[in-house]
Amino acid sequence: MKVFKFGGASVNSAQAVSNMSKILKSHLDGNPLVVVVSAMGKTTNKLEQLVPGVKPAIEQRFILQELVAYHQEIVLDLIPNSEDPIYAQLDDLFAQLEQRCSLKPTDYNFDYDQVVSFGEIISTTIISHYLNSIGIKNDWVDVRSLIATDTNYREGHVDWQKTQENVDARFANLDSQLVVTQGFIAGTPYGTTTTLGREGSDYSAAILSYCLNAESMTIWKDVPGFLNADPKYFKNTVKIQQIPYNEAIELAYYGASVIHPKTVKPIQNKNIELHIKSFITPECEGSVIGPCRHIIPQTPLYIFKNNQVLLSIMPKDFSFIAEDNLQIIFGYLAQLGIRVNLMQNSALSFSVCIDNNPVLLPKLRKLLQANFKVRYNEGLQLITIRYYTQEIIDSIVGGRKILLEQRSRSTEQIIVKA
Repeated sequence: MKVFKFGGASVNSAQAVSNMSKILKSHLDGNPLVVVVSAMGKTTNKLEQLVPGVKPAIEQRFILQELVAYHQEIVLDLIPNSEDPIYAQLDDLFAQLEQRCSLKPTDYNFDYDQVVSFGEIISTTIISHYLNSIGIKNDWVDVRSLIATDTNYREGHVDWQKTQENVDARFANLDSQLVVTQGFIAGTPYGTTTTLGREGSDYSAAILSYCLNAESMTIWKDVPGFLNADPKYFKNTVKIQQIPYNEAIELAYYGASVIHPKTVKPIQNKNIELHIKSFITPECEGSVIGPCRHIIPQTPLYIFKNNQVLLSIMPKDFSFIAEDNLQIIFGYLAQLGIRVNLMQNSALSFSVCIDNNPVLLPKLRKLLQANFKVRYNEGLQLITIRYYTQEIIDSIVGGRKILLEQRSRSTEQIIVKA
């Protein structure tokens, strides 16, 4: 049993879906293959704007029309027969989405998961149908019936025992050797949908790899493997050939975009190798995360997180920032489901660097202002350099003012104006 994960870039057009089908066909060697698929292209970004209360209704109608047209074009290129049942299926899914978006806002995190999850359901419905139409028989499986979580919306906590039971039961009755399912989403005991954190499809594949005792897991990307830096920022990137599990966990935690932070631990627990390969050049070797001792080759690694906000939080009574204050602050962060990317404590203030979420940030500030003075800076960039030198730091910062800096023996983190 092998598990493949294809992200949005690998299925963003009819040509890309066709390319994916060729990769799958070349790996169907008689052994079961599970394929975890994300939403197509930038669909999730658009769906985030359809969450009730985020945009005015008239804007949401235009966004929905764009999504419908985008997916219909892909289907038309893949399956030109307009009488094919896939067209009615697609119409039904978009009708459900439109109904969901028209509801009054309730809890943002709950609403988010019910809306955004449509991206994966729609993409896998199209891809599964197309594969069957070209003779690649497959089972479409709703991952919400497999991966069980609590009701911590936008960052569901996996119920591993229930998930294992669900996977064992479903995979005991397969009609084909290929399974097509969704990344990013999961289900609660109450029949509602959760998500596993932004870009969580990698984690979905890792959960299934763990439960299936997979031989290996492969993430198919638009890059040749695990690079030491994002090619959007660096021209001369270096491909890392092998990475130990613990190093990959560190890099993912700091925000390396190639894998989701929670991906590595489940496969490490079962000693499952994680391969990162290019869907553009699938014949090339790629990178391997596994039970090795050292990164090869040894080289500095760079991670950039844009659109960051730095909050400086101070007690109104000029008291020290102590455990009781921190308990309140982290309680608000947990309540809103906000992940801290960097934090720093001093006697009189506590600073946190977070993603600039236009819905959640105002809510956090309002909660904090009941007990604290709050200052904040927007338009920031968080830079993490693993295996730094001072020369590298100086060249990356480029004379920009450093708002906050943290340094350990192997890692430098800096917040600067973007």
